[in-house]
Amino acid sequence: MSTQALLPAMLILAAGTYALRWTGPALRHRLRLSPRAIHLLDTGALILLAALVATATLPTGSGELGLALPAGVAVGGVLAWRRAPLLVTVLAAAGTTALLRLMGVH
Repeated sequence: MSTQALLPAMLILAAGTYALRWTGPALRHRLRLSPRAIHLLDTGALILLAALVATATLPTGSGELGLALPAGVAVGGVLAWRRAPLLVTVLAAAGTTALLRLMGVH
């Protein structure tokens, strides 16, 4: 992609992202979903989050899975399960992984 096309592409993507994020709150009271659809959307979000955790945890390239990363993910998972605030969960997971790696546990 040329540099001349990069800025317009970024602006179009930004406008599209903003429009998509705006439609949720704007249509919240106009669009009624069945309880089954709501359940399926909730389940889909959970599956997507689990897939994200799996891809972030599994090794890439080297094939070696150390202890630090799964331990950090486990700490984050427990805190999320206990309904800790998102910032606390992310910082605790990253801190656990960083602390273990600092101690020489990979």
